Amino acid sequence: MYVAVKGGEVAIDAAHGWLAAERRGDPALPELTLDQIAQQMTLAVDRVMAEGSCYDRGLAALALKQARGDAIEAAFLLRAYRTTLARFGAAEPLDTGGMRIARRISATYKDLPGGQVLGPTFDYTHRLLDFALAAEGAPPATVPEREADTAVVPRVAELLAREGLMQREPQGEAEPTDLTRDPLAFPADRSARLQNLARGDEGFLLGLGYSTQRGYGNAHPFVGEIRQGRVTVEFTPPELGFPIAIGEIDVTECQMVNQFKGSLTEPPQFTRGYGLVFGHGERKAMAMALVDRALRAEELGEEVTAPAQDAEFVLYHSDNVEATGFVEHLKLPHYVDFQSELENIRAMRADAMGALKQAAE
Repeated sequence: MYVAVKGGEVAIDAAHGWLAAERRGDPALPELTLDQIAQQMTLAVDRVMAEGSCYDRGLAALALKQARGDAIEAAFLLRAYRTTLARFGAAEPLDTGGMRIARRISATYKDLPGGQVLGPTFDYTHRLLDFALAAEGAPPATVPEREADTAVVPRVAELLAREGLMQREPQGEAEPTDLTRDPLAFPADRSARLQNLARGDEGFLLGLGYSTQRGYGNAHPFVGEIRQGRVTVEFTPPELGFPIAIGEIDVTECQMVNQFKGSLTEPPQFTRGYGLVFGHGERKAMAMALVDRALRAEELGEEVTAPAQDAEFVLYHSDNVEATGFVEHLKLPHYVDFQSELENIRAMRADAMGALKQAAE
């Protein structure tokens, strides 16, 4: 037994060394710096911050480098580090209405107050490989700039609500659920659902959001508004008793507009799905908004028929750190369990063969 354990330790140490060598790659090439990752792999960094539920670009870049570019492993590393940090309080709710907008689009109105701001997007690019990027030392693109509009830009959902066409959602005074301290429980309120979705796996949520548009759920969505930019984070120190600004973060917000046929208590109107994620992550925010609206089916008196409308299915399986742990633990030794299964199958086969032999006689 001692020899087996010792051999296992040696193999694990060697695997760690091999992993470090694979991570570094060809030592003749310059090593990636954290600044390069943070500045040039921005969308990957943003995804790791969102799914790792920790807003720190430097740490997210470090996690990506350590994980060899595996976004899920990087999110796992970031969450593990996050649990070691001291918590001194909670920020005030973000005021995304006062966002310093870098990108803002609506698929429901062409001309709307504040205008459409395309910003940095792949939406209008040709999906062709740009071999010019393979040339080292290419000059940076020039970006035209204008003075920022400091006026508050109204939300599309509010424009509809003023006409009575959009369901207004009550401003609850209850303390929101904190899934970093309390385990997920059902029935889950909307604050728990949104927090779970905000750090859920982008690919999983994208697939669920897509399913709602293919008939697996009562959805006919329109992008009411996507806005991406910087918002101020405020905190109220107990000794002061009033909020102070402690910094700014980049976020992406999506409000999805859906039809609602009405119920015994509600007239026909539009309802919304909501998504908010760290950084520039509009695909994740859109998927989140689609799934959030699907999860409101029971609340709105709609029939629950699709996977995206099942809160337990969605929330338990959208967390990629949980899913990774459960799937990848299958790689670890299960020798005793398998031997038990093996003996069980052998016994069952022997019984079955004996029964066949008896029947033949």
